[in-house]
Amino acid sequence: MSRLVVHAETDPAQVIADTDDAAAIARLLAEVGVRFERWDARHALGIKSDAAEILGAYAPEIARLKAEGGYVTADVIRLTPDNPDHPVLRRKFLDEHTHAEDEVRFFVEGEGTFYLHLGGRVFRTLCCRDDLISVPAGTPHWFDMGPAPRFAAIRLFTNPEGWVARFTGSPIAEGFPRHGE
Repeated sequence: MSRLVVHAETDPAQVIADTDDAAAIARLLAEVGVRFERWDARHALGIKSDAAEILGAYAPEIARLKAEGGYVTADVIRLTPDNPDHPVLRRKFLDEHTHAEDEVRFFVEGEGTFYLHLGGRVFRTLCCRDDLISVPAGTPHWFDMGPAPRFAAIRLFTNPEGWVARFTGSPIAEGFPRHGE
């Protein structure tokens, strides 16, 4: 189930808001310019479903997002605990960073947590199957897939190079609860 916990940036123990209501999550995130919607990830994925199959299954949704946001490419990130690269990928996404473009993700399987650092607060956003999140360009954030990741998300980009991060150098992520721990 999706969940949003808003913390004071200087005190992770200070909880400002905590909700699992999708409408409340969407409203609270919209107040800081973040798009959050519940969609229907209606296609069951098999263990062997590859990126092409996933992109094909969600082609209408991808086309709509491309038309709305000017995105030129889409790919799939799918990780499971048996992927030998998952510890390296987790570490890569755990440091606070920004992007020159919006970070758009549609979760079609599993879950992961986005941490959005905005206005003196950290918005800890657990995204699950059926969740669409769009983090505006320039927003400091990090992502945690947990120690045993299990998720698939469609990613959309305006930059044909795909995921390009600018790390802030801030240690803020180290003080907040990790996903799945």
